[in-house]
Amino acid sequence: MKRVLITGAAGFLGSHLCDRFIKEGYHVIGMDNLITGDLRNIEQLFVLKEFKFYNHDVSKFVHVPEQLDYILHFASPASPIDYLKIPIQTLKVGSLGTHNLLGLAKSQGARILVASTSEVYGDPTVHPQNEDYWGNVNPIGPRGVYDEAKRFQEAITMAYHTYHGVETRIVRIFNTYGPRMRLNDGRVLPSFIGQALRGEDLTIFGDGSQTRSFCYVDDLVEGIYRLLLSDYAYPLNVGNPDEITIAEFAEEIIKLTGTNQKVVYKALPVDDPKQRQPDITRAKSILGWEPKINRAEGLRITYDYFRSLSKDRLYEEAHHKDFGQYRN
Repeated sequence: MKRVLITGAAGFLGSHLCDRFIKEGYHVIGMDNLITGDLRNIEQLFVLKEFKFYNHDVSKFVHVPEQLDYILHFASPASPIDYLKIPIQTLKVGSLGTHNLLGLAKSQGARILVASTSEVYGDPTVHPQNEDYWGNVNPIGPRGVYDEAKRFQEAITMAYHTYHGVETRIVRIFNTYGPRMRLNDGRVLPSFIGQALRGEDLTIFGDGSQTRSFCYVDDLVEGIYRLLLSDYAYPLNVGNPDEITIAEFAEEIIKLTGTNQKVVYKALPVDDPKQRQPDITRAKSILGWEPKINRAEGLRITYDYFRSLSKDRLYEEAHHKDFGQYRN
């Protein structure tokens, strides 16, 4: 039975990856310091002998007594609310944390996949975004701590690949959604659904013409799994190219939830990307991968999940007034 270490295991994406690797017959070692993760996301795994969990901050030295075959580094604050509240930790997990895990991969002869992001493209001047585009990023803006942590992460990962010969993979993740997202984490999809469920108006920042491209979590996990097992060492976009404006998306949420909320408009935040659409030509060619779940189906599943939450969870982490305007 092969062993995989998944950092950020109690987070949205990390927990789904734990599920997938358990399903594929791996022994999964989850690691998370729970600064943004939630043990409720992986509580179903604790009864399994194939799963072990370490509460640990990967920004500090990482020791795993088990021999590893693979490492997936998904530990990082990933929503604007989080990385604006904890900027230093965001920078450290992308730099020191990645360094520690690359060292672990080197010492164990393990293959490592790191989670990068479409945010490395910043507010793009190229559309759609392909892997050859270097980006338009403000390194000292409010989003810079996340953007630059991920850009450094890519750089040090490639350095370990070229200098030390470590087997590395880099996935650039575009907007992803699905069950286990936090309703009030600042990202547009859970924010809209949370507002609808609480009977609040839906808030759009800017005029609503900015675009996003939403990928359902199961599709993303499939792309990540294929990339890990591939021979491709360079950054690869994984996301859904089905682009939609935020204004159109708000109308979809209102129709989905059957609510009568109004849409209110506020000023667009600093450095908010005006457009997001992945060019997945390489993922199609290299991995034979493309998303299968359309937005209508994925939104229905996600809405049913959020609607099933208790009232306490629906209102927990209620509005972060200082940070809620920064959405990706």
